[in-house]
Amino acid sequence: MGKLVRFLITHGIALAIGFGLGVYFLPILTAPPSPDSAKLEEMAAQAQYTAELTRDIRGSDFVHWGEGTISVSATEVTHQGKLAPGPDYKLYLTQGFVDHEDTFDRAKAVQIGDIKSFSGFIVEVPEGVNVDEYDSILVWCEAFGEFITAATYRP
Repeated sequence: MGKLVRFLITHGIALAIGFGLGVYFLPILTAPPSPDSAKLEEMAAQAQYTAELTRDIRGSDFVHWGEGTISVSATEVTHQGKLAPGPDYKLYLTQGFVDHEDTFDRAKAVQIGDIKSFSGFIVEVPEGVNVDEYDSILVWCEAFGEFITAATYRP
């Protein structure tokens, strides 16, 4: 009986570690290439608003973070910088700054698109969404309900 218990414990631990590593590395391995820096700069130059993403937000930690510049125009949101890799990232516009998952009110937010790359991205603003009705941006991991990063782009 002792060998069976030891076998189940050791293999259970190995399975859990493998699953965790898979969740972390699969999005990196399957991510499309990031937009080229010239394209990111071109899109950012056309933006109405900019904001800085930093790692020192209450909801960010060593595996959930973002840094760089977010540029917001009526038609695109551009990010120049880095995001911690992860699955199922979504980009939201919010009314009011969100600094943690416990302050995210979906009723005051609009999802504008998926984030597939972690070294810069361009997300089109859906037709009918007015970026002037919102003041902040939020990167959210939909699969795990985790805050990644946020910034205020309009005072």
